[in-house]
Amino acid sequence: MQPSAHATAHLEVHEAHHDHEEPGFWTKYVFSTDHKIIGIQYGVTALFFLFFGFCLMLMMRWQIAHPGQAVPLVGHLLERMLGDMAKDGKISPDLYNSFGAMHGTIMVFMAIVPLAFAAFGNYVVPLQIGAPDMAFPRVNMASYQAYVIGGLIMFVSFFLPGGAAQAGWTSYSPLATSIQTSGQTFWLIGMVCLITSSLLGAVNFIATIIQLRAPGMTWMRMPFFVWAQFVTAFLLLLAFPPLEAAGIMQLMDKVAHTSFFLPTGLAIGGNLANISGGGNPLLWQHLFWFLGHPEVYVLILPAMGIVGEIIANNTRKPLWGYKSLVYSVLTLGFLSFIVWAHHMYLTGMGTRVATFFQTTTMIISIPSVIILTCMFLSLWGGSIRFNTPMLFVMAFLPMFGIGGLTGLPLGFNYSDLHLHDTYYVIAHFHYIVAPGTIFALFAGIYYWFPKITGRMMNEFWGRVHFWGSLIFMNLVFQPMFAQGMSGMLRRMADGGINYSQVKNPTTIGGLTESMLHVHTYILWAAVALGIAQIPFIVNFFWSINNGQKVNSDNPWQATTLEWQAPTPPPHGNFATAPEVHRGPYEYSVPGQTADFSPQNEPA
Repeated sequence: MQPSAHATAHLEVHEAHHDHEEPGFWTKYVFSTDHKIIGIQYGVTALFFLFFGFCLMLMMRWQIAHPGQAVPLVGHLLERMLGDMAKDGKISPDLYNSFGAMHGTIMVFMAIVPLAFAAFGNYVVPLQIGAPDMAFPRVNMASYQAYVIGGLIMFVSFFLPGGAAQAGWTSYSPLATSIQTSGQTFWLIGMVCLITSSLLGAVNFIATIIQLRAPGMTWMRMPFFVWAQFVTAFLLLLAFPPLEAAGIMQLMDKVAHTSFFLPTGLAIGGNLANISGGGNPLLWQHLFWFLGHPEVYVLILPAMGIVGEIIANNTRKPLWGYKSLVYSVLTLGFLSFIVWAHHMYLTGMGTRVATFFQTTTMIISIPSVIILTCMFLSLWGGSIRFNTPMLFVMAFLPMFGIGGLTGLPLGFNYSDLHLHDTYYVIAHFHYIVAPGTIFALFAGIYYWFPKITGRMMNEFWGRVHFWGSLIFMNLVFQPMFAQGMSGMLRRMADGGINYSQVKNPTTIGGLTESMLHVHTYILWAAVALGIAQIPFIVNFFWSINNGQKVNSDNPWQATTLEWQAPTPPPHGNFATAPEVHRGPYEYSVPGQTADFSPQNEPA
């Protein structure tokens, strides 16, 4: 029987990757086209930005809990670096706005998405489908370089006169255009670079998964993680171009005095703005949220893929409802494009339009529930191994459930009118992203670390990291639901004290003193959460050279192809081109001598 054209092309590419000279240091580690090195580059860079974004949050929490007081330890350093915006070591309202805008931007676009999609995707996806590399290695390198350039532009903007962007991570017009500093200009240029990076990566992932699957790797033999990355790539490819176009238009409003988003009659500081007018600020919101809501699934789908891999491996049984999981992520990808305006109920949209988006928002919760249900049912009857990756995965399930359920009131316009822009929204979103996505990413790091380095991370300190993170993550975000329902608004540099009963004792409905005191508890819970990350940081770097060496290429006794490659995988990934004979999760198959059957093991 003649091999198919797909199989022949795969073998030719695989053989080409084994005919090469050993590259030098700069070629191998800096200007690399190897998907594994690029995945590591993305991962380390994203973890740095994750740490930086967390530090911004800590300083914001200090200002909210103790408005007008100098930041301890780093206050004088802030003044030296940022000038009058941090005079006497205190965070001014302008600096608070800047930290808030950049915290959101860094965490979403420079930390979590690059870590979840680009880092894990680059390293794992080609290995899981049996490919020797990504379809376009140089495009892959260009994607990382555009990401680094965008990140550096964002970082440099902190040191400009007037500081970094101050119009929030959503950069709403006309506020973003009317702030007379260069920070917002740098934000827009940086965003264009970051979006370009994501688009290059998305095209590469789609081409790789379609064209470079190993012989026998049919669509329904792909691991769930590959499906999640495949749908995520389409979300990025379709949702980011409108925001990139909008970013360029807002940049033109800022530097070329156009009026794409600036309306006629705009007044700034009590005076009519000297603009041509005729633009529409709501157009920016539509273009932003057309990306903004698919972006939520860009954050969560790779995390779900990681969770599926670890659950199957540590329960020693197949994922329950594999096809239901696949069809659910495909449905999520489609529906995510028709729910964006539930972020815009306060813009005065008509009841019919609001009803449409309320309906689609409720419908999109169904595939999410199906995915969560399949994950929970996969645990039933399993011989569960409670290692560190599995602990983070077990915590992900209820934490993501809390985030999803608390989003339902925000999907109805009559309840969103009261909860919009309050701390309730902060708590809801962060339960999706922090104890949701970030817990899954920690699980993925502990799980694939042995394949990347050939060494295990320390299990004891992994458990210390897990329990500290779980406890203090909830202590940070759980009280915000109560604060939001009591009327605590976000983006207030003084924590809302000027709207409180303390400052306005005769006012009915002002924030109570007890709600203001909660800010202090949240601050110290956030500090404790930061301390809980120290075991992870030390464990991560110490284990690279000193961790326990793995005793085989497959220390977790897993079934997917990445564990059948040498450890660490060489250039080209596999000693011989793999061929797939079975599904991705054949654990505890009756009649088999071992409790796992690798995909490349003949039936």
